[in-house]
Amino acid sequence: MRKPRIAVPIGDPAGIGPEIVAKAMASNEISDVAECITVGDKRIMERAVRFAEVETLKIRSVTNPEEGDYRPGVMNLIDLSNLGSNEYEMGAVNGKCGRAAYEYIEKSVKLALDGRVDAVATTPINKESLKAGGINYIGHTEIFGALTETKDPLTMFETRGLRIFFLTRHVSLREMLKMIKKERIIEYVKRCTKALKQLGVENGTMAVAGLNPHSGEHGLFGWEEEEEIVPAIEELKAEGYDVEGPVGADSVFYQAAEGKYNSVLSLYHDQGHIAAKTLDFHRTIAVTCGMPILRTSVDHGTAFDIAGTGKASEVSMIEAIKVAARYASNIYCP
Repeated sequence: MRKPRIAVPIGDPAGIGPEIVAKAMASNEISDVAECITVGDKRIMERAVRFAEVETLKIRSVTNPEEGDYRPGVMNLIDLSNLGSNEYEMGAVNGKCGRAAYEYIEKSVKLALDGRVDAVATTPINKESLKAGGINYIGHTEIFGALTETKDPLTMFETRGLRIFFLTRHVSLREMLKMIKKERIIEYVKRCTKALKQLGVENGTMAVAGLNPHSGEHGLFGWEEEEEIVPAIEELKAEGYDVEGPVGADSVFYQAAEGKYNSVLSLYHDQGHIAAKTLDFHRTIAVTCGMPILRTSVDHGTAFDIAGTGKASEVSMIEAIKVAARYASNIYCP
């Protein structure tokens, strides 16, 4: 089995993305499991190597992944040369950085769509910088959806074997309650099941988390379970889907982490985020599913407050690449 080839765009140049990429590429953990092709700007990465204190890392400019030297200690870089080091300040919103970050993603996606890499592992971008640079997307998921012509990509969190999908995400709690509908739950369980199969996860039961305390106690603490969630699960089971619930949110994530369930459908943003990040904050990785390409990502921001100081941890970056490599092995690497 060959090692999966992973494209790694460096993210917003003013944030910690270039630093964590440099530190990750200097790690033997990466070279042991994947061939990485970095997409960015050589001048930015030379600067990042210095403040990351990994000067032994050799930056090798290439024009395509096939030219790469994937031995330990070498960073293979597709240099877009789209931003001068004097055009931005570390830790500051900058439209030029936002546009550069978008161009790194755009190139990485093209490599994946062309079959020249097996997955993309992304680093942080900044919403304000994107907007200032004239990029009219609020984040990675929307960019990837547009570039791959995917209408509604799914987000899955993974950490230490716990997989979490989200029925709703960036809406208020009040708005979320309006979205807890039988039809939506049925649709998402089907889509999540398909996504798991595409990742090579064929067996196991998906759990649907309860919404109210104790899953509503048969209507004592709320009606959503009885009127929307239970009917959805009964219909799914009748169609042959291996799904269980509603399972109380105070226990379902623990049970899934212990192996009882292959995944959990979280009903709202913080319900799933709290569970994953409490289990292991630094190794919580976002996997974007339902697209023609595989994408993983660190689940933290640009950390402008420490950008350029050398203090950023590369743990999430390494984990994002490892998760991408593991799933790419299931999908692309015979």
